[in-house]
Amino acid sequence: MIHKQVPYYLQHLKSDIPAGVVVFLVALPLCLGVALASGAPLSAGLIAGLVGGLLVAWLSGSQLSVSGPAAGLTVIVFNAIAQIGSFQGFLVAVVLAGFLQLLLGYLRAGIIGAFFPSAVIKGMLAAIGLILIIKQIPHATGFDASFEGDESYMKETASSSFQELLSAFQGVSQGAVFISSVALIILFMWELKWFKKQAGMKLIPGPLIAVCWGVGFNFWALKNAPEWAVNPQHLVSLPVFEHPTDFFNSFMSPDFSYLNNPSVYSVAFTIAIIASLETLLSLEAVDKLDPLKRIAPTNRELKAQGVGNMISAMLGGLPITAVIVRSSANINAGGKTSLSCFVHGLCLLVSILFFSRYLNTIPLACLAAVLLHTGYKLAKPALFMDFYRKGMSQFLPFVITIIAILMTDLLKGMLIGVVVGLFFVLKSNFNAAITLVQGGSNYHLVMNKDVSFLNKALLRKLILSIQANSTVTIDARKAQFIDHDILETLADFVATAPDDNIQVELIEVYGKAQSPKHDSLVVINH
Repeated sequence: MIHKQVPYYLQHLKSDIPAGVVVFLVALPLCLGVALASGAPLSAGLIAGLVGGLLVAWLSGSQLSVSGPAAGLTVIVFNAIAQIGSFQGFLVAVVLAGFLQLLLGYLRAGIIGAFFPSAVIKGMLAAIGLILIIKQIPHATGFDASFEGDESYMKETASSSFQELLSAFQGVSQGAVFISSVALIILFMWELKWFKKQAGMKLIPGPLIAVCWGVGFNFWALKNAPEWAVNPQHLVSLPVFEHPTDFFNSFMSPDFSYLNNPSVYSVAFTIAIIASLETLLSLEAVDKLDPLKRIAPTNRELKAQGVGNMISAMLGGLPITAVIVRSSANINAGGKTSLSCFVHGLCLLVSILFFSRYLNTIPLACLAAVLLHTGYKLAKPALFMDFYRKGMSQFLPFVITIIAILMTDLLKGMLIGVVVGLFFVLKSNFNAAITLVQGGSNYHLVMNKDVSFLNKALLRKLILSIQANSTVTIDARKAQFIDHDILETLADFVATAPDDNIQVELIEVYGKAQSPKHDSLVVINH
């Protein structure tokens, strides 16, 4: 089975390796920032990133999804560590959470992801794009802010992001602005059709060139124009290990004596549910973005995440989920298969062991430009116009989902979006289930699909519009199911129809069941 798949991965090497490098450059500071914001050792974030890249990439059925420590869990993790009283005790909860996710996969709970309307998923993607833009502008301007909230959808970060955005313009670093501006120009130029047609351009991803530009310019500025150089706090900050074994010595094991602590189980359940929902939402979004339109198996993804969380916790790592920001960067950089995610994990490992001091020369403004470009592609104006042209039933769920996510967080915003989306689905079904066509004194009432009690008000409205001294044909051949309340309403109409001299013909309304007997009624059952 594996040897048959090898050529598939080999034929995409030229796209997947550069994309993996780009994802690695984006993921590196995020792994560190998430660990810092979670109150966990920095190595815990790196371990989670390694497990997501090296292991989950192959266990998952998604070719483009990238897994790692998620900033959306930072507040939950921070509070859980304090509640349990020990990071090693918290690791026990993550092991249990992984087991619960594995169980959910076998129980086929992944189907939940299919119940999110397309407009809501696209709204989530656009909201994430806007969040990226808002959160990356401070890094692009050289404002002294941290990376830990850059993938977060927690309420406190949503409200603080706008304040941070305004503050960014008060602490502008001319070097960071110049680096990020040129990097953005490079990224947009790389998307032009003329550039893509040039020989060899497809082999080199724009984000990689943008990063090289930033490093090169900063080296030049340090020697020739110090006032244009980027401050050290605005560079990637990776722990430098004197010897490769020092990183492995930083691993921590779960303390299973905490199984006696009831808090461990409540934390495990919370992490399993939140991580699973974020994973399923990200998976749905990645499927929408996939240029090849592949559909990832959701139950397999839950199993992969479950195993990943168990392994991560056993090594001392943070909980992981599928993360849409890194996945979007992967797609944006030209990734085609799960090899790109594996390459990102491999780069993480090699860089941690051997090249951390060199990676610490990369300006955060470069990475901000990469994510700003990704954010623009997720929330481009043309997308809003496209949904507006589709009508209010698509546009309103799309826009409301965006606003709700920006004002609250990912999960609450998605819930609000789903409720709005379901309202329009029900409204559409409500109006389309029953139609009434009039031709002179003849009426044709057709049940176009299954008719539930929700259509009772519509049926009464249509019946009241039927004039006296007319003939009515009620045709139910297209309906597989008719609710009892609908049959009761029809029976009442048939009973009172003779009073207005209305002749009624029923076609397969009652099937073989006993139908009401009236002189003015004709029943046809095929």
